[in-house]
Amino acid sequence: MRAIWKGALTFGLVNVPVKVYSATEDHDVSLHQVHSTDGGRIRYQRICELDGEVVPFQDIDKAYDDGEKTVVLTKEDLASLPAERSREIDVVEFVPSDQIDLLTLDKAYYLEPDSASPKAYVLLRKTLEQTDRTAVVRFSLRQKTRLAALRVRGDVLVLQTLLWSDEVREAAFPALDEPVRISAKELELSASLVESFSNDFDPTEFADEYQEELRTLIDAKLEKGDALDTAETFGERGDEETGGEVIDLMEALRASVERSRAARDESKGGSSGGAADEKDAAAKPPKKKPARAS
Repeated sequence: MRAIWKGALTFGLVNVPVKVYSATEDHDVSLHQVHSTDGGRIRYQRICELDGEVVPFQDIDKAYDDGEKTVVLTKEDLASLPAERSREIDVVEFVPSDQIDLLTLDKAYYLEPDSASPKAYVLLRKTLEQTDRTAVVRFSLRQKTRLAALRVRGDVLVLQTLLWSDEVREAAFPALDEPVRISAKELELSASLVESFSNDFDPTEFADEYQEELRTLIDAKLEKGDALDTAETFGERGDEETGGEVIDLMEALRASVERSRAARDESKGGSSGGAADEKDAAAKPPKKKPARAS
């Protein structure tokens, strides 16, 4: 990995030099646009509306238009802002970890100690672990002031940027304003259905099936050309179940529980019924890995 930023974590008089790395990466297949009639590559150019000339990237500035006037902001203007010049990640406060709303979590970064001794880094990490606290910090990156949560992941400090409060929309749905009556039996069946799907989460068991199939399609077209039999590549696919409005919620819950139970029994080679079925209903289903395209 390559560090994208260097600075220091500061809280009180404690200063922790760190390097910042992107914690995630995109593995989607990279595609570009072409002309459908002849396959020619589609390219975009930055053209000035006044002189019609293509403008090199280094000659491009930014501007703000309030509807009546336009203000041009040069690279020097933006670089002069005090927040952008700062190379510090300032701890604002330490809050209970469960107070961080998951909806506000954004981009994640790893922090690596950037000093001869990682003692201050390890001290902060252990303190966050023992107190079950998350540090709320402020810093500047790529011409933006950011709010972030500093937390522990394994032996590493992770910086996860947070959306500002005004960037999170309020959910107001009229249908939820109406009173809804849920019977005890419906709740019982729903809980049974949840239990039948219960498992320990292992993200490595899941894969992006669309990207896998896209890679398979690309490999097949590279090998055979455009005259490709999709059914031969991916196999015949039966009619998929289509969703619709559930008329009888109780019946849908009951059928779902029975189907889940039957699938579990089949995977175990069948059951003797009766008490065994009741025991199986509380058991966790085996983990299933998604089918991978070959």
